Amino acid sequence: MKSKIWLSSPHMSGNEQKFINEAFDTNWIAPLGPNVTGFENDIQSYLNEDTHVAALSSGTAAIHLGLILLGTSKDDVVLCQSKTFSASANPIVYQGATPVFIDSEKDTWNMCPIQLEIAIKDQIAKGKRPKAIIAVHLYGMPYKVDEIHTIAKAYDIPVLEDSAEAFGSTYKGKKCGTFGDISILSFNGNKIITTSGGGALVSKIKEIKDQAIFLSTQARDKSVAYLHSHIGYNYRMSNIVAGIGRGQMTVLDKHVELRRKNYEFYSNLLSNQDAVELLNEPKDFHSNRWLSCILLDSYKTKELLRLEFEKENIETRPLWKPMHQQPIFSDCKTYLNGVSDDLFERGLCLPSGSNLLDEELNRIYKVLKVFFDLN
Repeated sequence: MKSKIWLSSPHMSGNEQKFINEAFDTNWIAPLGPNVTGFENDIQSYLNEDTHVAALSSGTAAIHLGLILLGTSKDDVVLCQSKTFSASANPIVYQGATPVFIDSEKDTWNMCPIQLEIAIKDQIAKGKRPKAIIAVHLYGMPYKVDEIHTIAKAYDIPVLEDSAEAFGSTYKGKKCGTFGDISILSFNGNKIITTSGGGALVSKIKEIKDQAIFLSTQARDKSVAYLHSHIGYNYRMSNIVAGIGRGQMTVLDKHVELRRKNYEFYSNLLSNQDAVELLNEPKDFHSNRWLSCILLDSYKTKELLRLEFEKENIETRPLWKPMHQQPIFSDCKTYLNGVSDDLFERGLCLPSGSNLLDEELNRIYKVLKVFFDLN
């Protein structure tokens, strides 16, 4: 059997072991230590914009703490992008709040500003002013930052920016992860850089970072005794995991460059195919191209291509199934325009790892060549 070509596998820099060894040599095997502080400082320096970063156990944990810090509680309405991974929406339910899902627009596949404002007006009319908006940079493509944040500001609703897939992406020259009232990052095993599992909460307000760290370490009050006045969580990143992150930060820009080259590879092959649409960058948008995705002309074509790749032991994946199609969220209110349903019907994620070898790209090319009868 041919070796597996993964959709997006971890890609180590070779620098990670140094930081891990230092943790072992100094016995910092804990959810605090020099690597945690160093990793946070590395991220802050990369993002710039006077950010403050709390390194956590996952991006999901960061969203959960973000909602808590925005004051979300039982029965509050939180507006969330429907076209996303379930980790964007699940923490809403952790808080006992009510998810309300917003459809996408065609330019970036992200939250539609028109549907967002319709939802806000409708919810306010029903006496349920939304507590927060969770906007996602899908597959590394920034959402329409100006439009979304203008609407949010007009109605005085904070934005929790889900930049889990967009570390290294920019909008108008500013890094994704710096636009939200609170922003989050993910370093899961398939992300553009990884700590095997991990995430971060980002804010421009130091007190928010400090409160996130407090809550993520079981909310222990300053006392000789183990005193707790708040519910806390075991969400802090460990010093070992942070060591991996420090090594990964040395190659983040390189990984962005390599993933963008993957997109160029697919674009050069498929841009003239009538049956294929690519997600192009609008003006001022710069995607890290975490995953290169295409739309086929039908569900049937998409499935046929997916199965051809599967025969060659090459992993592909349908686009995220919208949250409003998920059984667990079937009773939630959704403001739809049909875009995310169509994206799921026709969309396919292609192998996108920054560590794809030339021989692997050649195997991918052969499948596409035969399927689309390329010259």
